[in-house]
Amino acid sequence: MHIHILGICGTFMGGVALLARSAGHKVTGCDANVYPPMSTQLEAEGIALVQGYDASQIDIGADVYVVGNAISRGNPLLEAILDRGLPYVSGPQWLAEHVLQDKWVLAVAGTHGKTTTTSLLTYLLDAAGLNPGFLVGGVPLDFGVSARLTDSAFFVIEADEYDTAFCDKRSKFVHYRPRTAVLNNLEFDHADIFPDLAAIETQFHHLVRTIPRGGRIIANAEDSLRRVMARGCWSELEWFGCADGWHVGDGAAPGSTVFALGEKSFGEVLLPMLGEHNRLNALAAIAAARHVGVQPSFAIEALADFKGIKRRMELRGLARGVAVYDDFAHHPTAIATTVAGLRRREPAGRILAVLEPRSNTMKLGTMKDRLAESLGEADLIYCYAKDLGWDAAGALHPLGAKARVFDDLDQLVSAAVRDADSGDHVLVMSNGGFGGVHQKLLDALSVGAA
Repeated sequence: MHIHILGICGTFMGGVALLARSAGHKVTGCDANVYPPMSTQLEAEGIALVQGYDASQIDIGADVYVVGNAISRGNPLLEAILDRGLPYVSGPQWLAEHVLQDKWVLAVAGTHGKTTTTSLLTYLLDAAGLNPGFLVGGVPLDFGVSARLTDSAFFVIEADEYDTAFCDKRSKFVHYRPRTAVLNNLEFDHADIFPDLAAIETQFHHLVRTIPRGGRIIANAEDSLRRVMARGCWSELEWFGCADGWHVGDGAAPGSTVFALGEKSFGEVLLPMLGEHNRLNALAAIAAARHVGVQPSFAIEALADFKGIKRRMELRGLARGVAVYDDFAHHPTAIATTVAGLRRREPAGRILAVLEPRSNTMKLGTMKDRLAESLGEADLIYCYAKDLGWDAAGALHPLGAKARVFDDLDQLVSAAVRDADSGDHVLVMSNGGFGGVHQKLLDALSVGAA
């Protein structure tokens, strides 16, 4: 089968492309914005990419067009497909029908930590010899790719609540029909498609409705998810983040974490990831892996060697004694936990936070009133606000002189480099490519050291 993917360079659709190629299909695709790591993965696999959405691509002769959720009515190629009556399908539906069918699906849903928890769960199953297939919204460093197809009975997937496609406004995850589901947390996000938190809770309950009686839900014991489960649950349910369910504590060794279920402790480990949020991510992964037979004591020991994920507190380089990190944080809660985690790990150096409010929710200004508080633990803040549409300087005004706003990326880089001293930590946070700012910072710091 020849499939042509519209929006192929998104993390999800790029993963679909890799899985389809592994399954023996001919895969081509198109996108308007291409940047690593997905573009490099696709190129390495020999998948041909077309820049843009010109209607002439219908002459490529695909058997089916797989349409990403970034594609809207009015897109020239989509309109040509509809006018010609050509076969098309959403990415999640294609995945469900051609990859997930007959698999034991382990799905990780939640506002925050999906990529990390999915990567952790995949790593634990792989360490146990289960050789799972997976699709992650990032690149786990232990595997080097965002998706793989295996002959294993198990498939681990990052289960996004964002809508499926122009023609299907249900959340992506309703297509996956997992047997094991992690509900990691739930906050208001995606203000471009959801009017309020209650609407997102409804979508999460749609997911709950698809899980079989013999399946298991691992759910964070927070209020929003308790409301979701109160609507009805027909599967096994285990809570985490509470004393009578799965929970974490401090171990005997400095900095180590104990993992327990009720009064039973399974062991402790020094996690390679920082922050309380990552302790809970690891806890959820351990609980989910147990459902498919991975003993918690084995999983805890294996966690010590987990390498992490690209763009999740990834050290991009050191120059002039200054460390530059890349992180995907873009929601105020994620920003706050990321800054706090770095502060706890590196208490001696200053944190220079470089932020691009790029997500649809942030662009709409829905979270602007929470932005200053989320950056409170940073020493200096540099916000890139070109074409933002709301007053970033006003939102950051409570932080006083330590926060500055820029419309020009080069000016932001120059300011951060002038301010940075040896021992400082520059923390770049964005859910996009951010104009290659990480390397710009490192290059400028290196010039200053010459």
